[in-house]
Amino acid sequence: MGARYYGADSENGDRIDDPSEDALFMMISDLNDSDNTFVVIQPDEDDPIWFTSVAVVDEGGYEVVRRDASRREHEVTTSSSINDIARDLTIWMAARHFPERPTEQVTDF
Repeated sequence: MGARYYGADSENGDRIDDPSEDALFMMISDLNDSDNTFVVIQPDEDDPIWFTSVAVVDEGGYEVVRRDASRREHEVTTSSSINDIARDLTIWMAARHFPERPTEQVTDF
């Protein structure tokens, strides 16, 4: 069936549809500097408007790229905490637009 919102694909061919924070943590933990150097997370569609990736860097740690063309966002950071990366990406992806997801309405009381 495929992902409802987005999928995470690693260099070694692993794929998780709509990964949770824990699943992202596990995928990032599995990265190494020889044959599984990156994970890409993006909507499960032909021409995704946003993506994020995590890659192993030579100095140790991870490079995190977040790009959203609809918001003109492009950010590159580094981190050594897999826990922080997985949490931050989960929050960032939750704020992305998904056509089939209902929009939130804010009401002032």
